[in-house]
Amino acid sequence: MGKNSTVIQEDPENTLGERLRLRRKELKLSMKEVAISSGLSIGFISQVERGLTSPSLTSLTAISSFLQSDVSNFLSQPKSKSSITRHQERDIYTINKNGLQYERLSDSFPGHMLNSVIIHEMPGHRTESISHEGEEFFFILEGAITIYIDGKVNVLESGDSLHFDSSKSHSAWNHTNKITTLLHVCTMNVFGEKEMSKEIPGVFDCRGNLIFSKDFVRLFSSSAYLTSNSEPIVNAEPFCN
Repeated sequence: MGKNSTVIQEDPENTLGERLRLRRKELKLSMKEVAISSGLSIGFISQVERGLTSPSLTSLTAISSFLQSDVSNFLSQPKSKSSITRHQERDIYTINKNGLQYERLSDSFPGHMLNSVIIHEMPGHRTESISHEGEEFFFILEGAITIYIDGKVNVLESGDSLHFDSSKSHSAWNHTNKITTLLHVCTMNVFGEKEMSKEIPGVFDCRGNLIFSKDFVRLFSSSAYLTSNSEPIVNAEPFCN
């Protein structure tokens, strides 16, 4: 399938949202727990499960990770074939026509850290606010976009770039009436090709800010509720008021 082909992850019966909900129920987790630990809002998790909205690739990865699943269990993405990608050979894919189209750029090899895509963001589209571990880099190839980081407004135009700590709450808005194309590089396991960590990630507040490290969690786990893998973590609810 060539560059002019678009692989759309159709979901006419809300199978994505339903599968996420069933997995959450299987692990006996509340939407609040999923929201806090994935750095998203409870309302957004609810809308995804009901098929009222579709997550971005990074949001789906964050949700999948807390549900102890690879993002590949919920989304079929192009596989890496080579360390080189050719302009006319890359597939374009999206998640339920959510306003974002992706082209995979990065390869997969043992120990790799970076994952990269080209994103085509439709006019007026806004991504959900999220925070998570790692770092991200944007380079605007064509058009313009507004990136919000911890409430700060950053308007980027063609040729501009932005590198930031992903633990800061961030979202994007194509404030123009044209498609914006950008390069996105992150350390998040967005292709589901890295071995999943069995470590406790820590405790985050409602905005995704790290409250306690995984070492602190282990030390004080006696005062907690249980995570889906039966490892106790400190209850973060008091920090969400």
